[in-house]
Amino acid sequence: QVQLVDSGGGLVQAGGSLRLSCAASGRTFSIYTAGWFRQAPGQEREFVARITWASGYINYADSVKGRFTISRDNAKNTVNLQMSSLKPEDTAVYYCAASRDYSGPESSKYHYWGQGTQVTVSS
Repeated sequence: QVQLVDSGGGLVQAGGSLRLSCAASGRTFSIYTAGWFRQAPGQEREFVARITWASGYINYADSVKGRFTISRDNAKNTVNLQMSSLKPEDTAVYYCAASRDYSGPESSKYHYWGQGTQVTVSS
């Protein structure tokens, strides 16, 4: 099993920045991909970004390209999401996730999830 703990959310004005962190513990050697998803009220959970644990290959949702940066620190078993130029439509609960064998954007194929951290962007 892998345990994920998200942190770093908060309230920020439009145009501001936030940095989310995800600490992984347990069988971290089994992680193939780590990613971030978000879910706004009344909406489905959507893919934000992902990074393969070993090679560092990265993908972003079109809605966040050029504004968000995902990174990982294998030694510390952490995955970070630096968010800049935030917009009100970025408001959501953000979830860290990890998969043992998948590297795409489908949330159903991720095996482990953090508890979520709220990001609120005011206009």
